[in-house]
Amino acid sequence: MNRYRGFIHMSSYLGKNMTSLSTASQYAEEIVSELGPICAALMVLWLYLPGFLANTYAMMWGKWLPKTGYGPWPIDGGKNWKDGNRILGDGKTWNGLIGGSLTSGLMSMIIVMQMGEPTAISETSASIFIHPLTGYEGSWWDTGSSLSSAFILGSFLGFSCLLGDSAGSFLKRRRGLKREGDVSSKAPLLDTLPFAIMVFCFGLLFLGDALISATQLAIPMLLIVVITPILHRTFNVIGYKIGWKDVPY
Repeated sequence: MNRYRGFIHMSSYLGKNMTSLSTASQYAEEIVSELGPICAALMVLWLYLPGFLANTYAMMWGKWLPKTGYGPWPIDGGKNWKDGNRILGDGKTWNGLIGGSLTSGLMSMIIVMQMGEPTAISETSASIFIHPLTGYEGSWWDTGSSLSSAFILGSFLGFSCLLGDSAGSFLKRRRGLKREGDVSSKAPLLDTLPFAIMVFCFGLLFLGDALISATQLAIPMLLIVVITPILHRTFNVIGYKIGWKDVPY
């Protein structure tokens, strides 16, 4: 009898989750269809903006924190891979990874503070500047507070971005395309695509039933990936001009 009741309870739980997922997917499809491909891509960029800016924040922490006497602390500990090259290099540091992730979390909090509480996904109007927490209720990062949930979301997106960036750095060094001082590694795709692909994959796989993780956003995400090298180059040039970066790439 207990097993039977447990089975009924589990079936009910799974049924509710499947209904929630189906409902979220339905509304996500309607929003994407109403916006069109270009505006939907801009909406995706807005939803994932804290993640996309994590590299900029990591650069700030990597450059400014050592001036206070703390760090830098290279993630690879200064060790080489079996090919004789550094595993990641001095450009990937713990202060950048942790600081960049947490700053993305703070950015997400500020956005939510300005936008207020999210409406139910069924009541959400299609817009480029849609609420980042739309449909997040019941997800693992729903803490019951929109601000702390936003911080977890932003930090997660920032971490996934920087993880992808580190993966790109690892691949570059395995191919001997390491950066030396002011000389570019001449690998623009490996400088940009890994972090964009990683942040979107992590979003789709691990953010539950929220709008930000809807599979209907895959096509707009692909459009963003295509233009990411241009966006990344633009952000880097701006960072170089205002003194946040030592090199414009």
